[in-house]
Amino acid sequence: MSVPRLLLSGWLACSLFLPASARADEMPVDSAKAASETPAATDAEWMIILRRSADSLQWSDDIIRHDWRLQRRPGMDVCRILDPRDEVMHEGSRQACLDALATLERAGRVQPVSGPTVIVLHGLGEGRRSMRPLVEHLRKTIDATVLSFGYASTSAGIDDHGRSLAAVIEQLPAADSISFVGHSMGNLVVRRWMGLAAEDDLARVRRMVMLGPPNQGSELARMVAKISVLVALSNGAARELVLEWNKISQDLAVPPCPFGIVAGGKGDDRGYSSFLAGDDDAVVRVEETRLPGAHDFLILPVHHAAMMKNQSVQQATTAFLKTGRFAPPTAAPAAAAK
Repeated sequence: MSVPRLLLSGWLACSLFLPASARADEMPVDSAKAASETPAATDAEWMIILRRSADSLQWSDDIIRHDWRLQRRPGMDVCRILDPRDEVMHEGSRQACLDALATLERAGRVQPVSGPTVIVLHGLGEGRRSMRPLVEHLRKTIDATVLSFGYASTSAGIDDHGRSLAAVIEQLPAADSISFVGHSMGNLVVRRWMGLAAEDDLARVRRMVMLGPPNQGSELARMVAKISVLVALSNGAARELVLEWNKISQDLAVPPCPFGIVAGGKGDDRGYSSFLAGDDDAVVRVEETRLPGAHDFLILPVHHAAMMKNQSVQQATTAFLKTGRFAPPTAAPAAAAK
């Protein structure tokens, strides 16, 4: 798929889960729109930004070692190794990249992952960069290795993303406990993995925090389904959410571990969007986030796209990972709730 087509597909995905009502500074940092508003951006910087935006829609992590990762293109034997700066260190077949990774490990440049581990997942049409504020917060506040899992959200379906997550977890044998923090569709990817996982892997799962999860589907996606031109442009998981929710929802497991849900909303019957019924975070309705069996549920005044940057969301996530409950959040500045 060409870069323009990929970016268009990414725009469609963002139109599903990052509506125009969201402020520009709440858009994911991978988006070309946010990049275009950077005053000092040079032509060279533009090209880097566009490449990375396209990359987030083309590559899925296959092995993660802290901030090193081996990635692959969905459905292809084309892989690469990225260093902690997201620079390509090697590219080729999967076997060639495995050999290169083994060389880096023997040289001590890439360290194994062991002990308690937290895997953070981004949402539809986004990339790992969108989760960086939350990842950095967790690395400062919890005693665990925090990994950021990236997947080609619009280039493949939820089942494919669940299997990519399975490949990553399979390569973490020394992670004796694994917790998850998902934003938006990232939660559906974890739930799909849970439906595929072996009992031994599920036994390692400790806790899960869901941020703005469309656990009951998306009214916004159903609106898009009525617009033929947008349906024709949709790909991968975006298309599944628009057209195939009744089918894919059957394969989403309820987490067998303690899990908590953070929903964005105003705490009233109006929410942030005039297009959605009831309370909402401008993208996902509060009622759509609910899932029977949740150990805790919290509504915070925050837009869907701003969750990972919101101080109260970050504190609540840390609290649940530590205790299995959401602690009362510290009042955030008014601007953070917009």
